[in-house]
Amino acid sequence: MTITRRHMLATAPLAAGIAALGLPGSAAAQAKFESIFMFVPAGPGGGWDGTGRAIEQAARAAGLVGNFQFENVGGAGGMVGLPRFVNQRRNQANALLVGGSVMVGAGITNKSPVTISSVQPVARLTEEAGVIVVPGNSDLKSWADLAARFRANPGAVAVGGGSAGGTDHIALGLILKALGRNPREASYVAFAGGGPANAAILGGQVGAGISGYSEFAEQIKAGRMRALATTGEKRIPGTDIPTLKELGVDVTAANWRGVFCGPGLNAAQRQALIDFMTAVHATPQWKEILTTRAWDDAFLTGDAFGTYLRQDITATEGVLKDLGLA
Repeated sequence: MTITRRHMLATAPLAAGIAALGLPGSAAAQAKFESIFMFVPAGPGGGWDGTGRAIEQAARAAGLVGNFQFENVGGAGGMVGLPRFVNQRRNQANALLVGGSVMVGAGITNKSPVTISSVQPVARLTEEAGVIVVPGNSDLKSWADLAARFRANPGAVAVGGGSAGGTDHIALGLILKALGRNPREASYVAFAGGGPANAAILGGQVGAGISGYSEFAEQIKAGRMRALATTGEKRIPGTDIPTLKELGVDVTAANWRGVFCGPGLNAAQRQALIDFMTAVHATPQWKEILTTRAWDDAFLTGDAFGTYLRQDITATEGVLKDLGLA
């Protein structure tokens, strides 16, 4: 069985991304904000936090914003912070929430009353393949070693990753299913952000880890983690990490990330934030960030992003039920 959000949702319109390649001067001027409040429903150091900081970096360099204020509230794949954002930032025209595919799965898994559908889509920004790692001193030297361990007893290998029901958890379940095991046998340890996951892997609290490449890249390059496989459809540029498909496991999974605004904003207020993100996306600084962090550009805005999101929620719910996670 294969999961790939890009292929499942390939029918989503891409016109907004094409339009973002150039901005008239007047549009660029309208895209400027005196201040932006960025809410990250996860702890510092993870993918959502990194995305928010990258937006700030590109926006400041391009003179699109005066001040940035951040708030991090982690837990349960964004389900702890999301209600706080919805309640406190309702009608706030300069507030953005970072989220992504993990939040879709977390809302379903946790049966949360407040979900990603409670906020308004502004822009999908990136997709990122996952990477499966072990500590640098692990006795698991290759994917073949880990796969053999999974086939023998999946529960014997604790795997750390993002929140329960998120992309990392789904990918592990699909891997076990492809290896002939029941996904419910997984020993999955969920963390609120990339920082705690990194610490657990390096400290040997878990035997392996799975997350976006950017969250592990520094440790992999330093030799403190060993990358065994990537969940992408192709190898991550600049690395020699084989894909699961190359290794005979028919699984692909990508983690998208984007930004949302609170409920209550009118069409003009939401459009102003869309214009801001479109301007950020068009900057050379953002293009450099995409290259440096090995993020795939998946830019989509407004109603087109909303259509994609509804399709993703339906598809994710189906996968989670199939894997016994919902």
